[in-house]
Amino acid sequence: MHQATGNGEGPDRSEGDVNATPARAAWIEARPAETRALLARDADLFLHQALSTPCLDVVAGAEGIYLIMEDGRRVMDFHGNSVHQIGYAHPAVLAAVSGQMARLPFSPRRFANIPATALAARLSARMGSDDGPDRWRALFAPAGTLAVGMAIKLARTATGRHKMLSMWEAFHGASLDAISVGGEAIFRRHAGPLLAGTEHVPPPALAARFFGNDGHAHERLADYIDYILATEGDIAALIAEPVRWTTIEAPPEGFWARVRESCTNHGTLLIFDEIPSGLGRTGTFFAHEQVGAVPDMLVLGKGLGGAVMPIAALLARPGLNVAADAALGHYTHEKSPLGAAAALATLDVIENEDLLGYANALGATALARLQSWVGAKPGLRAARGMGLSLALELDDPARAEAVMYAALARGLSFKIGAGTVCVLCPPLTIAPERMDEALDMLEAALAENA
Repeated sequence: MHQATGNGEGPDRSEGDVNATPARAAWIEARPAETRALLARDADLFLHQALSTPCLDVVAGAEGIYLIMEDGRRVMDFHGNSVHQIGYAHPAVLAAVSGQMARLPFSPRRFANIPATALAARLSARMGSDDGPDRWRALFAPAGTLAVGMAIKLARTATGRHKMLSMWEAFHGASLDAISVGGEAIFRRHAGPLLAGTEHVPPPALAARFFGNDGHAHERLADYIDYILATEGDIAALIAEPVRWTTIEAPPEGFWARVRESCTNHGTLLIFDEIPSGLGRTGTFFAHEQVGAVPDMLVLGKGLGGAVMPIAALLARPGLNVAADAALGHYTHEKSPLGAAAALATLDVIENEDLLGYANALGATALARLQSWVGAKPGLRAARGMGLSLALELDDPARAEAVMYAALARGLSFKIGAGTVCVLCPPLTIAPERMDEALDMLEAALAENA
């Protein structure tokens, strides 16, 4: 696992770009005086933590693909914490939430409400369920990390086992149970002891480092996972990202199908975390549609609320409705009518505007341009993409950080993953000319830091 340095000497190889480097200090120093004062006030009032405080800038508004800063600058947001599949302030979502607010803004969890029931039915249908008793079922929560916790509890209840298998470098949320199954050093440091029974293996993207560089490393990793499940015999679930999200790396063909078979053979449940990758980002509604395996449980979040309301979901296959006498969630805002209304409107936008087809077409064009730079421009290792989730990998962490700030100065915000990867995830609603403009900014930032 890449260990985060946390010493300000260079970007950590972690889930996101870090906030404790000289480049961050220089960026803040260059902000207008009023912005610097607001950032200082923010830093005075909030507990400091890695990857955030001190913040980059002060946001005053958001619309479409843009964040609008307090000083009036408009910045294309290709980061968005993965919440903005349909952009910011989409009128359909705002109308749905506004209308719901006037009718039923809150529902105590002991009561049913129509928006939450309708959302559960929509998501169940997306998993291929009919409307019979053997359908996929849902639970909602206010945050993705809570949905991950519900999945862990359901896996323990359903199997009678307590152990979890997951992957180094994966991110599943920031709560104690989520960082226990997660693999990011920056989140686990100083937080122990962690959840008992959590074991880890390398992700398929790093298999060659441990299992040979002959093109068959992922097969040996799948064999290793099968060995662990067989010899341990008491692993409740394997939880993983179907696509390694921090670096936008699709798994090798056949990998997840083999792992799916192993889980079935050894009584281990397979949980896919699609909190950042679901809802069309990869060009299919669910990322797992492209990896050849259907999980036993699926976790969604982030963009489900249309970049307006916080809502996440746990979806469980038929046969897992086995916790009637346990409390898997019971969160105060579990069946939020406002969150459900926002999510239903988000699903409508994705379907009605054919954002899946659009993401595939525009993503292919953008990826071709990024790939044309590799080999033609110095210091670029690779360009990857799935739908409108794109990655440009550099060979130097310091340069990657410098490119990020140079792009931000031009009006483009994106995330740095694993220290060297420019992760580009625009809203699926972005116009082609805006996509071209964003890549022009990135190209100029690369040239400035060649």
